[in-house]
Amino acid sequence: QVQLMESGGGSVQAGGSLRLSCAASGSTRLTDCMAWFRQAPWGTRERVARIYTRTGNTNYADSVKGRFTISQDNAKNTVNLQMNSLKPEDTAMYYCAAGEVCYTTPEGFRTWGQGTQVTVSS
Repeated sequence: QVQLMESGGGSVQAGGSLRLSCAASGSTRLTDCMAWFRQAPWGTRERVARIYTRTGNTNYADSVKGRFTISQDNAKNTVNLQMNSLKPEDTAMYYCAAGEVCYTTPEGFRTWGQGTQVTVSS
């Protein structure tokens, strides 16, 4: 049973950077699809980035394209999300998710981390 643990959230000013990490345990390799979702208190859970770990193929939401980068570290069984040029609208709880296929909706993922809070002030 794969378990996910996020870390790296915090509070920053607009324009700053944060790096989130998602450590996977319970498996010798990363699940085929690893993704980052976020959910603001008033919003739905949206996917911001995903990576197919066998190929390294990535995809981003338009709202974060050019600012966020998802990457994998196979040696550490970790997926990272580098977030640059942060904006107040990036404020949300960020969740790591694992699955066999990179669905765009959260219902397609069965394995989730507990989340890490990101707060961006103006």
